[in-house]
Amino acid sequence: MKYLRLLPVIISVITGFASTAQDTITIIPKSHRAAAPLYRDPVTDGAADPVLIWNRQEKSWWMLYTQRRANSEGADVAYCYGTPIAVASSNDHGQTWVYRGTLKLDFENGLNTFWAPDVVYHNGEYHMFVVYIQGARNHWGGRARMAHYTSKNLWDWKFLGLLKLTSESVIDASLMQMPNGKWRMWYKDQERGSVTMMAESDDLYKWKTNEEPAIGGQPHEGPKAFKFGGWFWMLTDEWRGMRVYRSKDGDNWERQGLILDSATSRTEDGPSGAHGDVIVINNKAYVFYFTHPERKTHSDAPLDSSGNTPYRLRRSSIQVGPLQIKDGTLVSDRQNVFDFWMDNPEERK
Repeated sequence: MKYLRLLPVIISVITGFASTAQDTITIIPKSHRAAAPLYRDPVTDGAADPVLIWNRQEKSWWMLYTQRRANSEGADVAYCYGTPIAVASSNDHGQTWVYRGTLKLDFENGLNTFWAPDVVYHNGEYHMFVVYIQGARNHWGGRARMAHYTSKNLWDWKFLGLLKLTSESVIDASLMQMPNGKWRMWYKDQERGSVTMMAESDDLYKWKTNEEPAIGGQPHEGPKAFKFGGWFWMLTDEWRGMRVYRSKDGDNWERQGLILDSATSRTEDGPSGAHGDVIVINNKAYVFYFTHPERKTHSDAPLDSSGNTPYRLRRSSIQVGPLQIKDGTLVSDRQNVFDFWMDNPEERK
């Protein structure tokens, strides 16, 4: 009889252990939850085209991005020109980001335009490939070329020259070193119907272009190539989310579905995700992207009576989401809470 009286206590203890174990599995601590938005530029409110790189000297994560002049009035898309490359850094595993300033990249006089950098580290140096357009404009246009810089510390950059690629209307470089040691650069060629082209190099200095598109079909921009889960992946920005491509060898790409193609209930996370970067470390993958949070669609930016894009439609925010492989493709469930913690890549597990 006394054992029967103890039964409710025993059940309560067992249930408590089970509940504790379940909570341990499912609850993500607040210190591992991504802010939404992850970052807004405190000077111009126009952060776009982010790329992430580990700063080996500072032991911190750096975010380089196109600093659009969203809080400056001007005709049409003038806020997208005369833009420097800005820097934000994080020393707490990506949880908070601090604006650090802009990079000194000019190699000729005047106010010039820099867009969409990509940065890799190789043989003790950082290499940056960034779009360069002379001057500033009110409307889309201008000769867009790919500029190459090197640095020892990510602050001080040496200009090495302008690459000769498939045209002088190229933007949005994405670099990756292949298993054979060669480097590949994927980029958008606006004279080829705005598709993704590819160039290859042994040393990051001399490049040989491939005249056939790497990713053809409908127009797109912002290619991002990376390896994850035993596959090569490519994301391209279709201005309504990012298209997913998968490959076994990095040569032949299989077109799949879209990610980041709809808004979430997170603050500033809509209407869709645009041109970004992917970081893969310790078997975790995160996609960083920018949004125009007050637009109905990504490209919906009607001009006002003065011929300007209104401020609420100019401004942009940086967000982050998780990437997983499900049923053979990439998915990003950023609506629900996810574990966000950017490990030090020099301490790989």
